[in-house]
Amino acid sequence: MRNFRLPQFRGVHSQAPFCLALSMLLASLGTSIVNIALPTLSLVFDASFHEVQWVVIVYLATLTVFVVPAGGLGDRFGRQRVLVFGLVLFSSASAFCGLASNLWLLIAARAAQGVGAAFMMTLTIALVRETIATARVGQTMGLLGTMSAIGTALGPSMGGLLAGWLGWRAIFMVLAPIGVLTAFLVLRALPDNAPSRGSARIDLSAFRDLHVLPYLIANFLVANIMMATLIVGPFYLAFALGLREAIVGMVMSIGPAISICAGVPSGRLVDMKGPRPVLSLGLIVLLSGAILLAMLPQIAGLSGYIMAIVVLTPGYQMFQSANNTLVMADVPTDRRGAISGLLGLSRNVGLVSGASIMGMIFNWGVGSSAIESAAPSAIVSGMRLTFLVGGASIAAALWFVRKRQGERFAL
Repeated sequence: MRNFRLPQFRGVHSQAPFCLALSMLLASLGTSIVNIALPTLSLVFDASFHEVQWVVIVYLATLTVFVVPAGGLGDRFGRQRVLVFGLVLFSSASAFCGLASNLWLLIAARAAQGVGAAFMMTLTIALVRETIATARVGQTMGLLGTMSAIGTALGPSMGGLLAGWLGWRAIFMVLAPIGVLTAFLVLRALPDNAPSRGSARIDLSAFRDLHVLPYLIANFLVANIMMATLIVGPFYLAFALGLREAIVGMVMSIGPAISICAGVPSGRLVDMKGPRPVLSLGLIVLLSGAILLAMLPQIAGLSGYIMAIVVLTPGYQMFQSANNTLVMADVPTDRRGAISGLLGLSRNVGLVSGASIMGMIFNWGVGSSAIESAAPSAIVSGMRLTFLVGGASIAAALWFVRKRQGERFAL
């Protein structure tokens, strides 16, 4: 990290890498910053947990639905200007979230915020290929992965501080001026690429020709298990181990902190060795981490949980850097937005699946919907089942990509 320099852009202002990184950071913050305020929102609006949960779900849902249309619109009308539109929408929706007078207005504003985030995530990745020198694309993808991890790590602590100091509305209001600043920088620093004359319609046969389907499936399965760690981990730490909220927050920050450190080195590894072997290595490390999460906490408690997370997280960053680079490598210029949209779609569907389906598996493994009153051993059993299923999904992802690659694993 000490010798890392921002990737060199061709013919654009030096603020360009900062724009892309800040756009990714904001979209990630939008996902993670609100979770810490859910109990407060439940009290303020006199709402049940299931009602306030929609503040999180609707953001992920609209982000998921709009990533593909966002990419197609970028291809058709120009990726820079459509990214600016997304940033303005995200900023306006953030302000409306902070001004919401009831829960349902807040949920509606969060839906609009998720649409803006879909444009930001999709067009940020698509713009890398046309603004970054080919030799540094992997490194830049690693940088974007690092910024996403920073947003995930920073969100809960930043949200907690703002909510405690200025009230819950501040956790949304703070995003608005940052989004406006980013939009201004994008207009100054990123190239206003010519819109495509073709249609933004998605041609599924083209995706088969580009061999992207196995990598999109792998992206879905990996996102599924990573979201499962964010859903299941707090319940294990709080109710099975009896840790206080502050300690739970510290432990939960270990994974994102490792992601921050591993993102750029993972990208460099992709640039040096190529994306295919690094992709396989990342999935193997992820599989090892999932198995350890299923087994070690029962044997070693908190230290076992931390050891498993330390193994799992670098695998995720290696996978992300390699998979993003591989998917975008041979995409024609007029398709980059659409393919990037599919990449975001597969990831976000995986996040929604991890929050819902893996949560159901965890509940079933615990044997009770009232997890707070379940025995510690039951919670451990639920976590073991969850990550055994998650490990099986990672093994399936490895099979998909190795079958497509048809080559021996070697670094």
